[in-house]
Amino acid sequence: MGTLVFHILIVLFFLLADVDMKGNTKEEALLIEFPDILPELEEQIEKQEMESSDEITADNSESSNRTNAASNQLASTNTTTSAEEFFDDEYLKEIEAAKRLSSDVSNQLSKEVVDINDIKMPVETTEGMEPDSIKNVIYVGESNIVYYLENRYHKSLPIPIYLSQGGGKVIVDIVVNQQGFVTEATPRKNRDIREEQTFLYAKAAALKTVFNADIEAPKAQKGTIHYTFIAQ
Repeated sequence: MGTLVFHILIVLFFLLADVDMKGNTKEEALLIEFPDILPELEEQIEKQEMESSDEITADNSESSNRTNAASNQLASTNTTTSAEEFFDDEYLKEIEAAKRLSSDVSNQLSKEVVDINDIKMPVETTEGMEPDSIKNVIYVGESNIVYYLENRYHKSLPIPIYLSQGGGKVIVDIVVNQQGFVTEATPRKNRDIREEQTFLYAKAAALKTVFNADIEAPKAQKGTIHYTFIAQ
């Protein structure tokens, strides 16, 4: 009986020992190893940040360019509007007139200079006519020549009015000596006549005009000759 009890106690001891061992099982440290990828991840993050920064910069630059272009266009529009307001119709007319004048001057300067002595023209003479029948008005077609020289009449009157392409009236102030020769001839300016050669023809004709001699006339008698040119 004692032996049986002893064996039962031994069995109980081992059972209790086994429970204690199971209940107090020692926990081992759990080690987790991470792969060495952190540097690559960091590089990728930095790269993404740089790309994002570049995109933002590019967007800002494009936006700035668009803003500048719009500003320039607006400034150009404002400038044009201001210019149009400044250059009113009257001012533009003056500019246009100045351009035409410059063009006319250039055309005249480009023409060949004509020697006044080389100009040929028909001549109206009064040879064989009675002085009282001589008139101071000579008609040639639609044009005419009129002179005013007190108590004098023409003996030889050149006719230049067919030479000019343009039309208009030229008045020439003349000085005539007692022998009847024209010593001075000065054409008056006429803004309606743009062809400068017209004044040259009138002057040449006046200088070649011969009046009757008169020893009782002033030594330098003044008068005028009026040439009316019809456009050809």
